[in-house]
Amino acid sequence: MDFKMHEYTHAVVGKVIPALKLTDRADLNDARRQYDYYLRLLKELNLEIIEVETDAYFPENIIFEDIAIVCHGIMLLPRPISSTEEIIMTALKEVMQNELGHTVIEVSDPEAKLAGSDVLFTGREFFVGITETSNEAGASALAEAFPEFPCTPIKVSQGVRHLKKYFSMAGPDILCVASSKEAKEMLKRIEREATFTYQTLTVPEVGAANCLYVNGTLIHRAIEEIPESFKVFCERIDFARRSICFSSLAKVSSGLTACCLLVRKP
Repeated sequence: MDFKMHEYTHAVVGKVIPALKLTDRADLNDARRQYDYYLRLLKELNLEIIEVETDAYFPENIIFEDIAIVCHGIMLLPRPISSTEEIIMTALKEVMQNELGHTVIEVSDPEAKLAGSDVLFTGREFFVGITETSNEAGASALAEAFPEFPCTPIKVSQGVRHLKKYFSMAGPDILCVASSKEAKEMLKRIEREATFTYQTLTVPEVGAANCLYVNGTLIHRAIEEIPESFKVFCERIDFARRSICFSSLAKVSSGLTACCLLVRKP
């Protein structure tokens, strides 16, 4: 392929107004602190941060994962399911087209449902979890937008809301997988349908399965949040790692992948 997998130049994120006072809600204050550290860490990994300002409120204004799928110079926008999503999409379109030179494709099929938290891109192919928020028509829209990559719908196990809560990429061709019964069932389906072969890294805590691999470094949650999985990362990963507290933000998202759109500028 003519691009480097998992290497990015920019991170598109939601802007939080610095002057905004901390509230009397401890969870929101913790979420703000965790988000600030998340952005600092992305900068340290040589990503240029582009902040998108919207009228949405924190933390809804920083959860970008479901609102767009970005890959290979294209941004695919699913049909918005709320006025907040529509506001953020409008702001994103301007940034992605004008600042980052991306082609924007909007899903036109009224039957198509697609959420980025159900879309796993391995660097070689797409898997789309068929859930309440993503359906076969949504997977077809994704396949049309990115015809150079195989795209496979995966039926999720009962009780699973988002595929990427249970799966993410922990490195080149390394699938990070939760050890739960549901995750094991879905892994069998992925392995059966996959066009390519992947190593698997199985982590005991479900909350550890969503990590972020960017520019040669794996970002995963901190030892106090995932003590057993932290040991697995230490033992199995032989390249750069960084850990981060994400407990408050995890309550409103599928995990570490949710708060930025990683972009490689064409």
